[in-house]
Amino acid sequence: MRAAAGRPVVVGVSGFCGSGKSTLTKALVAAVPGAVRMRGDDFLDPAQSHARSDDWSGVERVRLRDTVLEPFRAAAGGSFRRYDWSSRGLGREEPLPAGEVLVVDLIGLFHPAALPVIDLTVWCDVDLETAAVRGQQRDRALGRDHERLWNDVWIPNERDFVTRFDPRSAAAVLVPTR
Repeated sequence: MRAAAGRPVVVGVSGFCGSGKSTLTKALVAAVPGAVRMRGDDFLDPAQSHARSDDWSGVERVRLRDTVLEPFRAAAGGSFRRYDWSSRGLGREEPLPAGEVLVVDLIGLFHPAALPVIDLTVWCDVDLETAAVRGQQRDRALGRDHERLWNDVWIPNERDFVTRFDPRSAAAVLVPTR
């Protein structure tokens, strides 16, 4: 991939909450030589990601773009800060991962603020209802009580984001994750 682009490549994996983004991303990184993963949850603002929004405003796309995606594509090195869920703030600075391909998985990723710096867009192609059921089952299995968030915030946010940005149509590749 890098040889064709002449520089490191960014692959964005997006889809609904519970659609299988992390599972697909881990499989891609394992299968593609020189690939590294950037976990999208490290670029969520927990207060805003738990609030109603028609553009997933809790997704810190600008911070992701400016501190990770652009420098990675330019092979410029640099550092970034993950959101530290235990301290409820940004963690320590750490170096950008080194690799030929960066695969990032994140809800609300296919947005005008991020799309220009994503070389390949991959959509986890499953309907919202199925994804939501799977996500809720996953959360319950992990002992997380997010039922209210799913019903009052996350599912409505997904519907609004689709209406506003049509992220599925921004995908170059659709991967069925049924």
